[in-house]
Amino acid sequence: MALFGNAHTVDPASAQQEYARLMGHGEQVYAAYRLIRDTILLTDRRMIFVDKQGMTGKKVEYHSVPYRSITHFAVETAGHFDLDAELKIWISSNPVPIEKTFTKGVDIYEVQAILTQFVAR
Repeated sequence: MALFGNAHTVDPASAQQEYARLMGHGEQVYAAYRLIRDTILLTDRRMIFVDKQGMTGKKVEYHSVPYRSITHFAVETAGHFDLDAELKIWISSNPVPIEKTFTKGVDIYEVQAILTQFVAR
């Protein structure tokens, strides 16, 4: 499914195991999404963007965003002709949002609900 650009949900327990080295003591993965080669993890403390780079994907950048740094976020749902949904996250002191595109394989409302749960604390 990922080869055709369809994002899909990853089992949180599998993501917890796969990315265990990134987790702090007691940190739990609530949701995970695979977007072609990249992954987004939503934990109880932060968002982690896993960006595989290069042809082989051996070089990986892990971008960690604590929820307290998110000033606001927006979701744009998919339409009839535009099948992609978008997530935009603004981080304090940065006027340019982080943007991620989700295709119909991910429920953008679920992503929004999880973000609301942790950002609004």
